[in-house]
Amino acid sequence: MTLHRRAFLAACAIVPLAALRPAAAQAYPARPVRVVVPVAPGGANDVTARLIGQWLSERLGQQFVIENRPGAGTNIGTEAVLRGPADGYTLLIAGSNAAINATLFEQLNFVFLRDAAPIASIVRVPQLMQVTPSLPVKSVPEFIAYAKANPGKIAMGSGGNGSPAHVIGEYFKLMTGTDLTHVPYRGAAPAVTDLLGGQIQVAFTEMATSLAHVRSGNLRALAVTTAARTEALPDVPTLSEFIPGFEASQWVGLVAPKDAPGAIIETLNREINVGLGDPKLKARFADLGGMVLPGSPADFGALVRDETEKWAKVIRAANIKVGG
Repeated sequence: MTLHRRAFLAACAIVPLAALRPAAAQAYPARPVRVVVPVAPGGANDVTARLIGQWLSERLGQQFVIENRPGAGTNIGTEAVLRGPADGYTLLIAGSNAAINATLFEQLNFVFLRDAAPIASIVRVPQLMQVTPSLPVKSVPEFIAYAKANPGKIAMGSGGNGSPAHVIGEYFKLMTGTDLTHVPYRGAAPAVTDLLGGQIQVAFTEMATSLAHVRSGNLRALAVTTAARTEALPDVPTLSEFIPGFEASQWVGLVAPKDAPGAIIETLNREINVGLGDPKLKARFADLGGMVLPGSPADFGALVRDETEKWAKVIRAANIKVGG
């Protein structure tokens, strides 16, 4: 009886300690995680959030709930997250706008490079340079020659002043010495509608926005803006094949407020990178023209810094102003 009693007491002493170990290891996420997308539903940022949110939900056993908070060129949703609790339960899908807005907006209540903790880059999405079929050009060199022969007469549509499409278009103008007239729209979709109708002649848009129109022949794709061709349109050349050094794209990644626990960042980064290596998930991104972008939090941070510097030069050189 004494041996049984000692064994029982020993077990009682050990069980609470053993029970604590799994709880500590599985503490995150202990409840649903909110992922804020600072743009309206649709487009690369939103689709990326939903794909990676579903993956993380399945891998980590808690729902990653997507919340769209558009407004002020992504600044409303971004500020809400960066000035919120740094507990790992409110995250932000960040895109190229974060790097652009750092220079574009003179007064922000946050500094993205200072206030965001990079978690993981997810995908790089090329912009598609496309023209209305009535424009008498079939290649980038022909377009440049035509634009130089008709300065100011080609209308270039974008999703709005300071949007990635606008900034990339201005980058093209600076790199080629062409004079295109910028026409801002309230989103990429209406710009593509007018491009289809011939009201504007050229636009740089996310591939997903106009891929179907290109494949149907209703729009003519001249080039993609990334350094490498895309699987979605393998026969369409890159702009760098004609303009040495040209590289521009939209990227999407996940960030947290700056003081988020390192262990949580490591967990999320690991699981996202596993997802980016999954053939099915990679195929979903490829359908959108996207290329997965695995890497460490430090890699993502370096990308954001480099892009912030790059677009600052373009914005200043082109004198891009919001609301103008």
